[in-house]
Amino acid sequence: MPLNEVRAIADQLLAVTADLDDATARAGSALPGWSRGHVITHIANFSEAMTRQVDEALQGRLVEVYDGGRPARDAAIEAGADRPAAELRSHLAQAVTTLLASWDKVGPTDWPLPILHRNSNLSAGLQATWRELTIHTTDLDLGITASTWSDDFCLHLLDFLRARTPDNTHLILKSPTLTWDNGTGTDITLEGTFTDLTAWYAGRPTPGPINGPTPPLLPWP
Repeated sequence: MPLNEVRAIADQLLAVTADLDDATARAGSALPGWSRGHVITHIANFSEAMTRQVDEALQGRLVEVYDGGRPARDAAIEAGADRPAAELRSHLAQAVTTLLASWDKVGPTDWPLPILHRNSNLSAGLQATWRELTIHTTDLDLGITASTWSDDFCLHLLDFLRARTPDNTHLILKSPTLTWDNGTGTDITLEGTFTDLTAWYAGRPTPGPINGPTPPLLPWP
């Protein structure tokens, strides 16, 4: 389980936002149409939602991820994005710290317990937390790039995103250290660092070049 990795990325996230000021919070992130305030609000709201998933699962209960579903989730992000930087920092720190405390409550036999997040279980919820914190820390565009992603995280993210490979395509991502492939059909080989290739597959900026014909990818699963 990636609990140690989740703790490490949470520490990095809180450190990189510790001195956030209003101007920096209002500036654009790496996500089109979202300021850093949008990204921070989303991470904080996700953390609160996942905390509830964990706490309720440990009590044998299932609850919706966001009350009101996706529309309420999106509205809450918009409503919170333009808050003062101090409020954004406080919300983020409290939400992430509380989520980590909830994950610490999960015992060895609890991981298969079901949750409604992606109709999965606590094990998959921890992996979702790993993805959300890691990817959105880079989305903040505050000096942390995909080049910091570990091989384990890249392999996990590529596996999670397998549905993005276009139909009738055998996609081969080849780096100096690792090669990953997916799909069947016409061979398309892309070369670069493993982190750059993973970032491209996740729809994120690549710090370095990718060599080869990049096909249009299908949506996130």
